[in-house]
Amino acid sequence: MSNRYNRVTTGDCIRGMRTLADGVVDLAFADPPFNIGYEYDEYNDKKGSDEYLEWSRRWMSEVKRVVKPDGAFWLAIGDEYAAELKVLATRELGFVCRNWVVWYYTFGVHCNSKFTRSHTHLFYFVQNPKKFTFNDSAVRVPSARQLVYADKRANPNGRVPDDTWIIRPTAHKSWILRPQDLPEGFVADSDTWYFPRVCGTFKERMGFHGCQMPEQVLGRIIRACSNEGNLVLDPFVGSGTTLAVAKKLGRSYLGFEISKDYVSQSRKRLQRIQQGNPLDGAENPLASVAKTPSRSINGSGYVGSKRAKRRKGSVRQKRDLAEVNKSIVAAFEAVHDGLSTDRVIADPELNRQFIDACKAESLPGTPTEWNRRLIGLRKIKALTHLRPMKQTRLPKDELDIAEFGSEAAMSILEDRYGISLDSILCDPKIAREFDRIAGRFAPGLSPLHYRWGALHIRKYACKRNKAASALDSRLRKVRFGPARELDFSKSVDEVPAVYILSGGSGDPMYVGATENLRRRIEALPDQVSFKNSQGLTTEIASWRIKLPGNWNEVAPLLEAGKQRHGFQAFKIKSLKPRLNCKELTSAIA
Repeated sequence: MSNRYNRVTTGDCIRGMRTLADGVVDLAFADPPFNIGYEYDEYNDKKGSDEYLEWSRRWMSEVKRVVKPDGAFWLAIGDEYAAELKVLATRELGFVCRNWVVWYYTFGVHCNSKFTRSHTHLFYFVQNPKKFTFNDSAVRVPSARQLVYADKRANPNGRVPDDTWIIRPTAHKSWILRPQDLPEGFVADSDTWYFPRVCGTFKERMGFHGCQMPEQVLGRIIRACSNEGNLVLDPFVGSGTTLAVAKKLGRSYLGFEISKDYVSQSRKRLQRIQQGNPLDGAENPLASVAKTPSRSINGSGYVGSKRAKRRKGSVRQKRDLAEVNKSIVAAFEAVHDGLSTDRVIADPELNRQFIDACKAESLPGTPTEWNRRLIGLRKIKALTHLRPMKQTRLPKDELDIAEFGSEAAMSILEDRYGISLDSILCDPKIAREFDRIAGRFAPGLSPLHYRWGALHIRKYACKRNKAASALDSRLRKVRFGPARELDFSKSVDEVPAVYILSGGSGDPMYVGATENLRRRIEALPDQVSFKNSQGLTTEIASWRIKLPGNWNEVAPLLEAGKQRHGFQAFKIKSLKPRLNCKELTSAIA
């Protein structure tokens, strides 16, 4: 990440952008004041219409100038000026509009004399309709051929989302009050997006700015329309969400803000963040909240609002949720055989039995949702009476080899889909994709080996962080020697080691730690390929390995597992290799 930018500047964005050269920004995201009378810290949000449009023309003209010819510009705006600003951007300034996205949220702005506002417009503009960045692999979704027809001709990587708006009535033909009541209507492949607003009670809330964007919304945009190392610009920093997400996703960032207080708070927020930190907010907001319970509907087509009905509905909702939880627990109890919830989620055979048991209970939902619910019940300690009596023990040498494939697969899928390890393992389809990728890097092992290896890495990430902080001073000064080809493994002793792997480019791709260097290297495949977040295929036909230069002095220090893993984490922090997972990278202070 370049140190040339990565800052928040106090002052007017128009003057600030005029200090930038032409065409230096890869992606600009702007969430300007909507001119609706909102009380900002140091801005008058009650301009006359002509004045507001002229001001918008001036700042958008600067965005047009500083964005690269193949760059993108996203604009968040309310109903009042959505049409005018789209016309201004396209017909006057020359942007090309590729999408008019509707962000639909719960906890909308309540209105008495009109329908409650629960959406914001998100315009996706580009400079050149024939040349721009759009990382389709970062936002791909399963196709109907895959999910419905199991067609072998289907692209295993899914398809590019389409721009159809999907809003369908319920079976009762009533109005939909909340998006979680129609989960099939808000899916990842449409341009009507559902994410909750960041309300005052949310853990994600910064507290110093009233109009905070959710990190998950910015995550989708930044992943799709920029690459690692690209420059992301926010002319109206506000709470700093755009820059925070850019930093987490490995982009350079630059922002302008007229409020000194907002600048100070945003800088503090950015200082707390490290590249690779997970995004705040629910990855799947539809699964994060309960559905509205069924209620009687009057002849006008809306839900009755009497207090007694609300109370009755609330009781029914709690009862229905309790019944679902009870059935999930019963399904787990029927199959776990004294093993942990992690084992039931990670073991393909046990998980199949658990899903079959959920089906036998006639539970609503999908296997992914049942797996998520099981993890949720463990977190709230609803399974304490079923504590595991058996430990999952895999042979150390096999787990040692599996962890390389596990970590590579975790890193690739986290980058591709922006999801956590739990989300990977809970979705049977993505879990199988995880197995296939891990098998390319560490062939010959079972899916349980790969999945358990990933859980093992995550479990000990914090301990490795602490070990890195307390690392032996002699190891902190160690430098690695020249890269050697893979056949060097024939002369390697069976010793504990920390090593660096690189491909043909010579850039470090993985920092590993092992109890047996020879066995780990001999297990590497001769050739491996994988797709990055831009959908481009990386092929490695010749591995190169680096070992500490003063090997005789370093080797004895690496015999202790704590020092070995601490040294590994220490090098990951400085090198940020492509195939080390974010669970480990983000754990390093």
